[in-house]
Amino acid sequence: MKLSTNLQENIATLKELLPIGTSFDFITRDLVLGGKNAYWVGINGMCNVELLHQALSNLQDPYFMNRYSISDIADFMHRKMGHAQIMLTDDFTVIQKNLLSGPTLLMIDGLERALVIDMRIYPQRGIQEPEIEKVTRGSRDGFNETLLTGTNLLRRRVRSPQLIFEMHSVGTSSQTDVALAYIGDRVNKQLLEKVINHIDSLHVTSLTMGSSSLQELLIKKHWWNPLPSIQMTERPDVAASYLEEGHILIIVDNSPMVLILPCTIFQFTQCPEDYHKTPLVGTYFRLLRFLCIPINTLLLPVFLLITTQYPELSARLNLLPEQTPSKIQLIVYCIAIEIFLDLFRYSTSMRGDRFSGPLSIVGGLIIGEIATNLNWASPEVLFYGAVTLLTSLTISSMELGDGLRIYRYFILLGTALLGVWGFWGAIVLTLLSMATTPTFGGMSYFWPLLPFNWQALRTLLFRYPTYTAQPSRVWNRGKPHSDQK
Repeated sequence: MKLSTNLQENIATLKELLPIGTSFDFITRDLVLGGKNAYWVGINGMCNVELLHQALSNLQDPYFMNRYSISDIADFMHRKMGHAQIMLTDDFTVIQKNLLSGPTLLMIDGLERALVIDMRIYPQRGIQEPEIEKVTRGSRDGFNETLLTGTNLLRRRVRSPQLIFEMHSVGTSSQTDVALAYIGDRVNKQLLEKVINHIDSLHVTSLTMGSSSLQELLIKKHWWNPLPSIQMTERPDVAASYLEEGHILIIVDNSPMVLILPCTIFQFTQCPEDYHKTPLVGTYFRLLRFLCIPINTLLLPVFLLITTQYPELSARLNLLPEQTPSKIQLIVYCIAIEIFLDLFRYSTSMRGDRFSGPLSIVGGLIIGEIATNLNWASPEVLFYGAVTLLTSLTISSMELGDGLRIYRYFILLGTALLGVWGFWGAIVLTLLSMATTPTFGGMSYFWPLLPFNWQALRTLLFRYPTYTAQPSRVWNRGKPHSDQK
């Protein structure tokens, strides 16, 4: 629908499209500019009051206008509108989308186009360090819910002329702004085209949970794939490093989490803390984290397998005291300790730092001691459960840790129900589940292990000095599959 030269008709059409006069946050002003009637509309709380006051005061000042007659809207914009971001449009669809996003609108009688003036200011929190990606050294800033802040943090770190932010909109109702960030001479062109086509083809009402909702829309997973398929980060330095390696970033307005494509399982084992230590120390802690992954997944199931199926080996290894609990008791103990430890972890994550520490320590001591005294648990099972919880805290990615927790439950239940066959059967099914984890574009989830690339793999396993850490060219991960979006 196009604007007309009649101001009253345009106002009437605008009131049909938007709840002006009904919703309190829409504010309007009837103005007289250069001897012509004008109409201004914006959203309260999303306009920079100082810029708005200055612009309207100048336009109503007779000395500023100096008998200027507004006959050409483009000439008026160039001569009298000094604001940095202004757009001319004659389309009500464009006007509606921009007004609901924050910019203001100025329509002048007798002119067939209107001025969309970007004076928006969003309520936002600071760019403090993310809670779940803390480092002892390094930058303390993090993405927040404002898209423009995210692009500024990336541009500040990557000043390449090839850095591109491409804007898209998702959601027929929310019309959420989604920005694709990539370096033009490094990105995989085929993967970029697939991402753009997929985002533009999404037919959803809104992105209710921001980047988490978009993640599920980009990759449709089966219930038997608990591992994450897309890496997310709140740290600008991490996002910038992936940009330099040829990855695509997806920044969603109203969400502090930035999506990183393509994704491999090895990305979830990386931690920025490694690069603030010497190469030797960083390599030690990186290998320690890799070791914690199988320990976290298999420690309790292996303990249950040995103590219930091989009592002689259990006695030789002193896994249990002389008064050995029954097989049923051990199964109940292992499953119960898993549930209790998850309850502790969940309850502490839902509380502030002021309560999480005392709650976890005091609660763990009291409940553990009482459970042992009442013969509801054994000290040995509590110990192995505590080691499992400790190893899970070393995994830098919360999403990977949650996926491994589901696998651990599955292997534990298989061992409890079917013994040795259940243990090995659950291991095989777990490996199949990991191998079938989908990724965007069908690219390998286990690269650079499959397909094997030792030069790339060793940079993931070992912490190399900065001058040899990044390749001189972007790693070739293969072409995305044509049968997947």
